[in-house]
Amino acid sequence: MTDIHVDEDLCKGCGLCVLFCPQKVFEPSEELNKKGVFPPKVVRGDQCVECRLCELICPDFAISVTKDEELEEDTHGHGKSQERVRAQSAV
Repeated sequence: MTDIHVDEDLCKGCGLCVLFCPQKVFEPSEELNKKGVFPPKVVRGDQCVECRLCELICPDFAISVTKDEELEEDTHGHGKSQERVRAQSAV
């Protein structure tokens, strides 16, 4: 299983993830976020193929995709997600 997280506070509602996801995992939400835009919501998470295009295309770094293996490793402090966060924060 894959965990797809959208940080609604970072999202500016550009819709790139909705448009470019090859599996159509996202749809626009019906609720506004703090910025007054409609962030995406995950509606077909089970269809995610973990291509991470949504992570790459998001200009606000508001989307993260984590595999179960990474979640398990992360709980032990050795996860790839933790390394990715460090790499993004160094930019």
